[in-house]
Amino acid sequence: MIETIVHDDTIFAIIVYKDYETEGVEFLSPTDFSLQLGYIHRPAGYHVMPHTHNPVHRQTIGTQEVLFIKSGVIRIDFYSCEQVYLESRELSAGDIVLLASAGHGFEVLEDATIVEVKNGPFIEGADKSRFEGKRG
Repeated sequence: MIETIVHDDTIFAIIVYKDYETEGVEFLSPTDFSLQLGYIHRPAGYHVMPHTHNPVHRQTIGTQEVLFIKSGVIRIDFYSCEQVYLESRELSAGDIVLLASAGHGFEVLEDATIVEVKNGPFIEGADKSRFEGKRG
């Protein structure tokens, strides 16, 4: 299953639950996102032609990140840009979430291993604004 979290016509997150399957290639994020989230399923023997990526200049504003839940269980809390709590989702091993905009935080409910990918470079002191949020 794919779930898109939307508030006021803005995509906050795209969640790819571990049970999701499709054939071929499907890009799940809009083409204007700084991170493009795609799902690829190919049969054994399929060949991807060797290629390079050209040095195309891109300009992005903000940070998007993808979390791969390798093990454990977490709860992600979603917040508006005004830091108001909106809703939560539990994710477990095998789930993936693209955090696209607004605020978020998470609590580890069971020991978890998470792989994070985000656009950079990270600018310490300018990249994040922390705030008190939902607890428990």
